[in-house]
Amino acid sequence: MTIIKKLFIANRAEIALRIVRTARRMGIATVVPMHSQDQFGPALNEADETVEVFGTPAVAAWLDIPGIMRAAIETGCDAIHPGYGFLSENAAFAKAVAEAGLVFVGPPASVIELMGDKITARRFAATQGMPVIPAADEAEDPATFEKRAFAVGFPMLVKGAAGGGGKGMQIARRAEDLANAISAARSESQRYFGDGRLFAERFVEQPRHIEVQVFGDNQGNVIHLGERECSIQRRFQKLIEESPAPTLPVGLRDRICNAAVTLAAAAKYVNAGTVECIVSPDGEFFFLEMNTRLQVEHPVTEMVTGLDLVELQLRVAQGEVLPLRQADVQFSGHAIECRILAEDADAGFVPDIGKVLLLNMPAGPGVRFDCGVTQGAPVTADFDSLLAKLVVHGADRTLAISRMRSALIETAMLGVTINNDFLLRVLKHPAFARGETDTGFLERHKAELAPVALTLAERQILLAVAASAAPDISATRIPEPYASMGAWRN
Repeated sequence: MTIIKKLFIANRAEIALRIVRTARRMGIATVVPMHSQDQFGPALNEADETVEVFGTPAVAAWLDIPGIMRAAIETGCDAIHPGYGFLSENAAFAKAVAEAGLVFVGPPASVIELMGDKITARRFAATQGMPVIPAADEAEDPATFEKRAFAVGFPMLVKGAAGGGGKGMQIARRAEDLANAISAARSESQRYFGDGRLFAERFVEQPRHIEVQVFGDNQGNVIHLGERECSIQRRFQKLIEESPAPTLPVGLRDRICNAAVTLAAAAKYVNAGTVECIVSPDGEFFFLEMNTRLQVEHPVTEMVTGLDLVELQLRVAQGEVLPLRQADVQFSGHAIECRILAEDADAGFVPDIGKVLLLNMPAGPGVRFDCGVTQGAPVTADFDSLLAKLVVHGADRTLAISRMRSALIETAMLGVTINNDFLLRVLKHPAFARGETDTGFLERHKAELAPVALTLAERQILLAVAASAAPDISATRIPEPYASMGAWRN
């Protein structure tokens, strides 16, 4: 068994902070990379050490395998945690870490090559009896890809072979849309993951997006930690996730979770992973992909199981046996996560930039706020628009929804537009309350989710209240003789 003493976190923002805090509790020192255009992340203040990384644009620094390896080695780290995004599902990175004699906190490169690649994962899933959607793989014969894609039928989803998080995905509803969808998917996939390979699959209308958290160790033990509902999406990117999935029949839940464990075991999966599926309106489920990393939405699983998934990752990476078996996993209550994004949801989800002039974090029973920015920090277009994750837990879904509504009202960031008002409207929608969610929810209820315009007077009152709470105003010292006058004002 290898004891991790110093951990390099090859990531930034809220997930870097999340890993730092668990590592510190376990007595593991941490190093977090810092870029000249990204010096305000909270993880930089809490890590034991920071090291400068370089790249233009800034995102390139976190995709630079030689640069990341050099920084980890020079700071004396013996392990690397990739977080999610960036190099987290890059087999070449996992291989480079292992070849350098460091511990990679994730599955080995061979497993990432098999399951982290959407194309090979689909093929493997089919051999294990998991249903897959009809698709065309570009790599089989690039020259005939478009022709074979046509045979799949429309509507069609063109997807990058690498990566995740809704990036590198484009829908083509008609034949004339296909060329543009291929071009856009390739460009985005290349930009975010350095891999422009594609495949196309039949697009299932109004499915539910259900995923299963799996965990494996080096001794061949594999378990699941329940399922998550991730159907509230825009542009194929999740906005709201919850566990357990509402209104999912118990029999179907068991089939999906058991199939996920069978697949992970057959792949000899190690560490944290997620098997993603779509469920059609008639109750059929299909394998979608496997994410060979920690997920953005992992906190909802932590909330309902009481487990620290990052701690489990680190222990498994050290060679420890999973501390629990399937029968030991206990589920309690209901958890919901909302992604707080720097975007104007009411203007077509357009990303926003600015400076966080005022940050108000929600609190209370069952409320968790994983924030990746600090007050005074700039929000730029250099990175993903995710600023924070708001997570709540309740004894049941009704209480969880109520707590999330209150927490969203408390959440505020002046200086940059965030999507909390839009999320609140979704949480208040009767169909959401009934658990009637699928990936077409936002589009189908678009009109009902539109904002109610505030009057000028209402806007002025809200701005005045928010401004009065800002530190540079509320902390202003009143000079004499006015301070001695008490509450009197002329």
